[in-house]
Amino acid sequence: MLDATTRSGGTATASPRATAAELAVAVPPATNASPAVPTRFAARCTRVLLSPWSRLSLLVALLGAGACGVLLFEPQRLLTEGWPPQLGGAAAAAVFAVAYGVCTVAFVPRPLLNLAAGALFGSQLGLGVALAGTVLGAGIAFCLGRALGQDALRPLLRGRWLKAADGQLSRHGFRSMLAVRLFPGVPFWAANYCASVSRMGLLPFLLATALGSIPNTAAYAVAGARASTPTSPAFLIALACIALPALAGVVVAWRKRHQLRRL
Repeated sequence: MLDATTRSGGTATASPRATAAELAVAVPPATNASPAVPTRFAARCTRVLLSPWSRLSLLVALLGAGACGVLLFEPQRLLTEGWPPQLGGAAAAAVFAVAYGVCTVAFVPRPLLNLAAGALFGSQLGLGVALAGTVLGAGIAFCLGRALGQDALRPLLRGRWLKAADGQLSRHGFRSMLAVRLFPGVPFWAANYCASVSRMGLLPFLLATALGSIPNTAAYAVAGARASTPTSPAFLIALACIALPALAGVVVAWRKRHQLRRL
């Protein structure tokens, strides 16, 4: 804004009031902006919490808590004390299947759970409930290992045995897992977490687990259902079906011992 009363030689002089107003507009007022230190600290904490080793530590803590819970509640008492009387029918089967899956994640041996399924629900329903719990437990363990443990454990696969197992599961996941489930020898939980660390897909893993677990699970379910008559033909056939795959696995391992030593 020019002062109309102060003109000389065609030049204009700005008034002091206008100059002060322009300076006030040009220089913004000072703000009390807080530093970005809290934001950087929060981002750093997030990176640490989501790092591979932090997730692996969480997985170990969860598995340890599950194992402690099994030792505390003792689910094996179902074999001697029976199923709670307030549960029956489909509700009892569903609850047992969920408990079966959770117990397998917490390292409870599957043969014990299969015997309990046969003793509580009979041969046919016991087989169905045990297979449902088997697939559920395998899926939970696979997803936990894949989400919390794979990134930290894959860089550690440097030994010849570990590399061979990882390559077999990654390239031939379905048939490898099918063989593992058919021939006992590898613990159920160990096969689950080994598959989760490999590049095997979830769907082939679950399908191979369901198909490969049928013979062994059926044998244990029948044995549990006929445990009261140990001399019956059904019980003896079930025992034979349990022993023969184990014997076949030993024979195959013995014949392949030279190849295993070269790994």
